[in-house]
Amino acid sequence: MARCDRCGEEEGMPYQCRLCGGTFCSEHRLPENHDCPGLEGWNDPNGVFDSGFDDSVSSSSSKSSVLGLDTGPGGVLAYFRGNATYILLGLMWLMFLVQYAVAPYVLGIEQGTRAWLDLFTLNTSHPLYVWTWVTSVFAHGGLTHIVFNSIVLYFFGPVVERRIGSKKFVALFLVSGALAGLAQVGAALAVSAPAAVLGASGAIAALMGVLTVLNPNLRILLYFVIPMPLWVATLLFAGYSVLMSGVGGIGAGGVAQLAHLAGLALGLLYGVKLKRDGERAPQELRFGGGGGGGLGGRRRR
Repeated sequence: MARCDRCGEEEGMPYQCRLCGGTFCSEHRLPENHDCPGLEGWNDPNGVFDSGFDDSVSSSSSKSSVLGLDTGPGGVLAYFRGNATYILLGLMWLMFLVQYAVAPYVLGIEQGTRAWLDLFTLNTSHPLYVWTWVTSVFAHGGLTHIVFNSIVLYFFGPVVERRIGSKKFVALFLVSGALAGLAQVGAALAVSAPAAVLGASGAIAALMGVLTVLNPNLRILLYFVIPMPLWVATLLFAGYSVLMSGVGGIGAGGVAQLAHLAGLALGLLYGVKLKRDGERAPQELRFGGGGGGGLGGRRRR
């Protein structure tokens, strides 16, 4: 048995969409019946409508075979369609390698120096260094930090990506992550306090917010053990961030508490927009993680 990604009903003989990879019941098996993001590629006759009788299409297909890539409908870029979550995960770990191996041992940029901070963190010293709006989302403050964020993104990301499509998913991840960091740094500047933030937690909080609106009763197994509906987990997450901010400030415990709240708020707002379409999410997710705190003076998101 499997559940339909569109309506949530159990289906004994589920259908898997070849364009988006989702699982659907007989009623929603057609791409147009589940708002498949792959429909965006239907204007490419050399991809989706390939009949196999056109010589030019056959030539193109043979070239793809030589490369050893299953490009699918729409050309080479279609290889990445529906896999943006894993690409973002890969970029996070690649950035981690650059932070702690390439920068100090190859480029001579030691961790914690001004050059290192200006490359990998969004900070109050240089908030208009635009590249840090992106690099700070992928950079992390240590192994525990990136492992925890990777676990949550691995489980939440594909669900949201299937619903809104890869392009919008990447845009949501980058924009919410950058705005969450800017909110933290902006608040620090307002009170004349130094701050440097890094991490994908703000973006991941946005994904959590989207799912909470789409299906507040989504059952999750926190740490793979503790069952609870998603709305409870979200409420606990938000309450903890608010409490810590009230007790120790917006960067309490070395964690960018305000960035978490900003990312969550952005996700909730976007989820409200999606809710108008009447979409539902799967009924159960499992994830776990651990570790908090900061690294030096940097706030981890």
